[in-house]
Amino acid sequence: MRSILIAAAMTALGAFGAQAESHGASLATTYDFDGSFDDATFAVESAIVGQGLVIDYVSHTGEMLNRTAGDVGSDVQLFEAADVFLFCSAVLSRKVMEADPMNIAHCPYGIFVADREGTVMIGYRNYPEGPMQEVQALLDGIVQEALGN
Repeated sequence: MRSILIAAAMTALGAFGAQAESHGASLATTYDFDGSFDDATFAVESAIVGQGLVIDYVSHTGEMLNRTAGDVGSDVQLFEAADVFLFCSAVLSRKVMEADPMNIAHCPYGIFVADREGTVMIGYRNYPEGPMQEVQALLDGIVQEALGN
């Protein structure tokens, strides 16, 4: 189970990286956060819990990437810090999976916080058109709350 959650977290951060380097279709939505990385992670955690949701796992992806860079022959620091918060909504997950059971591929949902080159950002992966847009709206609402909007 933990390896599945870590893979989902890596996918979420990978989507951000792809968007940052691509000028095509956007794979993730990101917002700059006016504050520190720690303030952003606290705001995201509070917004998720405030929706009555339970955080299943927090992937400290930035720490892992920094710790293992030399092991994989890289000297590139991708993030000063990066965490991915993974969670689900029983109500919304049931709804989207009743519409299409293969929407299980999108669960759990993730919101990431990353500090890259002095810019703290909060974001999430974009979902396909159809029922998953309701999940995307939930994620955006959580992020907007974390941003103070």
